[in-house]
Amino acid sequence: MAHDFQADLDAVASISVVPTILDVIQQSTGMGFVAIARVTQERWVACQTLDLIDFGLGTGGELQVETTICHEIRQSGELVVIDDVDASEAYANHHTPLQYGFKSYISVPIYLRGNVFFGTLCAIDPNPAKLSGSVTVGMFRLFADLIARHLDARADIADAKLKLDREIETSELRDQFIAILGHDLRNPLASISAGTRILAREEHAPKSSAVISLMQQSVDRMANLIDNVMDFARGRLGGGIGLNRSSRPLTPVLMQIVAEHRSIYPDRQIEADLALDEPITLDHQRIGQLFSNLLGNALTHGAADKPIRIGAARRGGTLELWIANTGEPIAEADLPRLFQPFKRREGKGKLQGLGLGLYIAAEIAQAHGGRISVSSTSEETRFTLNVPVC
Repeated sequence: MAHDFQADLDAVASISVVPTILDVIQQSTGMGFVAIARVTQERWVACQTLDLIDFGLGTGGELQVETTICHEIRQSGELVVIDDVDASEAYANHHTPLQYGFKSYISVPIYLRGNVFFGTLCAIDPNPAKLSGSVTVGMFRLFADLIARHLDARADIADAKLKLDREIETSELRDQFIAILGHDLRNPLASISAGTRILAREEHAPKSSAVISLMQQSVDRMANLIDNVMDFARGRLGGGIGLNRSSRPLTPVLMQIVAEHRSIYPDRQIEADLALDEPITLDHQRIGQLFSNLLGNALTHGAADKPIRIGAARRGGTLELWIANTGEPIAEADLPRLFQPFKRREGKGKLQGLGLGLYIAAEIAQAHGGRISVSSTSEETRFTLNVPVC
């Protein structure tokens, strides 16, 4: 694969301090030509230059790599400093100064992370110059390291953006798959639900009736899971939680959900004190979904021998609905991620569902302009919904 030199030119051009670096070098050393070069085994390409001696090489200009000392630096990894070519035993008859006509020269390698050779920071002049002092060499090393760090940082940002783009693409595909899957599951589930309801109306032996009841309960739980998955996918794909507000009492909606859960958990005690007989404007179906998710969570994690307590009332312009259970408190480590999708509480008992119930509940609350708060002690765990209503 051919090397992308234009990407290297763009990378160096993106470093805003490069012109200042070249200017400081020129003024500090008096060298007439200063450059940052990308050097590979095949090519020498100027990424940026400062030319005060009409050397004739600008950004993107090339030298035949074998004719340069930078080619030798790429192989040795060592800097080269020449104060005066004529006085240098190593370079007095070297082909590079003879070909390009310079008398003084300095070139420091630029190494990227992982000891990857990028090129050189170099300077030449037709006159001798004092370059071998520690101050000048230290300056060149410092600037070469600074350029390398900028290039590494730019590469890191590019890699991070690429990974982010891939993650976003994967996330969108996953959410689309979830939405399609949830939609396609509804039809066969509806058929199963209709079948079990027909069977439930017929006379059966007690054992068969119990099995049909369990089947219907399983269908109801599956329907709730699909609703949560569909809402999650809709929210992630940009649709958000849609609301259909109306004005009517909320108590009948909540009591129906309590009755459904009592049938699913016949051995559990649920105590409800609901004072919401006046009409309230909100999306009753969505609040019912929120309430069902919170009640299911309390039944899953609450102590089996203790009642689930529910209270609801309108306090001025706010609806307050709370669900409390006794049992093991929520761990401190779980609290920050309690309403995140696919996060489930640790602790005793079986983990049920996908970990979307509390997330969907929080999204419904937010869509209504409200929020859900949590308090959890050894005596009680309480989820409280506060929603502005009119």
